[in-house]
Amino acid sequence: FGRIDVLVNNAGNFFGGFFEELSPDQIRNQIETLLFGPMNVTRAALPAMPATAPALASFHKVAQRPERPPADETSLAVGIWLGLDPYPITPELAAQHRADLRESLPLYAEEGLIHPAMILRACNFVINRNVALGPWIHVSSRIQHLAAAHIGANLSARGRVTANYEHKGHRFVDVDVLVLADEAAIAHVAHLAIYQPRQVVGP
Repeated sequence: FGRIDVLVNNAGNFFGGFFEELSPDQIRNQIETLLFGPMNVTRAALPAMPATAPALASFHKVAQRPERPPADETSLAVGIWLGLDPYPITPELAAQHRADLRESLPLYAEEGLIHPAMILRACNFVINRNVALGPWIHVSSRIQHLAAAHIGANLSARGRVTANYEHKGHRFVDVDVLVLADEAAIAHVAHLAIYQPRQVVGP
């Protein structure tokens, strides 16, 4: 069938009796079946289970802000939607990006694929094209690739601020981002950044 949509993973066994009556082999057998059995089945099934894309309608389409307010707790308030207007990934832009990365894998050029780092850059744009930033730090991203994107497509993004908080003097923002190529979802990203380092915020 080529893919697995639902995995029912409930293998089990049982040896009745008091602990002192069970042999080490029986206990080991139960642990192998009840713990490692489901783990191994899940690991084997994952490659055949398709990534589930979030519903496009659940990510509001908003325009990129024409004027960028300063990055703060108001402009990056929890629940605010941020947009990234479409921009083309030209062959020249893609080639320059690969050169900047010193990417040695020929796959991206040969197959005409947009490099994954360009997808993460779009997530950065969701922030820095909607608010005015001083020094800032991209902390981490958890990315779920949904489809390949090809050079020549127009990238855009829709993001929602899910957290804005202080930690050890830094101001953090967490944005849930859906990246699109020609209006088709290609990546779902949890994007975390420090938008005001403590050295900028001051004492």
